[in-house]
Amino acid sequence: MGVAIRRAREADRAAVTRLLDEAFQNDPVSSWVFPGQEARLAKHPLLMGAFLQVALSEGYVDLTEDGSAAALWLSVPAGAHESEEDGPALMRQAVDPENERVELVGRHTEAVHPSDRAHEYLMLIAVAPDRQGEGLGTALIQHVFERCDREGLPAYLEASSARSRGLYERLGFAFLGRTVDLPEGPHMWPMWREPRGGTAPLEP
Repeated sequence: MGVAIRRAREADRAAVTRLLDEAFQNDPVSSWVFPGQEARLAKHPLLMGAFLQVALSEGYVDLTEDGSAAALWLSVPAGAHESEEDGPALMRQAVDPENERVELVGRHTEAVHPSDRAHEYLMLIAVAPDRQGEGLGTALIQHVFERCDREGLPAYLEASSARSRGLYERLGFAFLGRTVDLPEGPHMWPMWREPRGGTAPLEP
């Protein structure tokens, strides 16, 4: 049986924020941004809500019909990093102005984000902890891959753990060769997928 997928709406905001918060509470990057458990419990939902706001206003969010998994995507045009807005600073101001690490994540990921070709950017993907291993995340990604392959669009993401890097490699993503190294923190792995039947691979 296939997984029913729909676009998230404004009415889904609270539920998707809770899902993201639950799924990423113990993620290596989230733990680095908010190293204290008390601060993470208080501020982490705000960070997830800020990412969701970006996806709802500038991209799109795919959601399984039962709300157990969600994927946040942006359609990034070529040359997108020429924007006048300072996204990392705005994120920090919205989430936790006293916490430099909220901003540093954006600064470091922006520095390696490919800008020469239009692509679909998987910002975040979350599956409820009690539903992991059922293929829901794969279904959400494959749902967008169908359009990527049809339209000749690459896809891009940053894996936040070695485990997730392996999962994405099995879905056809390839590590670009340069990690994002957060100061005294974890690594992230920028990964790229060419469309099936697409052009030559992006050079690292």
